[in-house]
Amino acid sequence: MPTIRRGVAADLAAVAEIQAASPEAARWNPAAYLDHDFLVAVSDGDVAGFLAGQAVAPDEREVLNLAVAPRFRSRGIGRALVHTFLEGLHGTAYLEVRESNRAARKFYNSLGFQEFTTRPGYYESPQEAAIVMKFHSC
Repeated sequence: MPTIRRGVAADLAAVAEIQAASPEAARWNPAAYLDHDFLVAVSDGDVAGFLAGQAVAPDEREVLNLAVAPRFRSRGIGRALVHTFLEGLHGTAYLEVRESNRAARKFYNSLGFQEFTTRPGYYESPQEAAIVMKFHSC
């Protein structure tokens, strides 16, 4: 199982590589993650994945980006990152995912997220709708 910890500046090069190898992930300047809730998963001594999110209100969080390095996929790393981010939440979490990204939609559904609404034209390169997904915790 990976170790999940807060991301730091020294992790940004690895995060940039993971993001570059994950065309389905949003394209952020990795340094911007330092201004958010920034988690990294470390496995075998390497940064294996990351999650950036934020608290929108005391009972509301938003997943901004999540990606796992290709060689670490299907090992529960994305699941561990999301569980850590949602830990202690008594409210709602939201995220957007490309309409065409069926694997991500299935993954988030398996974590208890439900498709909530659509945002037409939300993504660029290529232009595509976003599916807004919602998770509620009591």
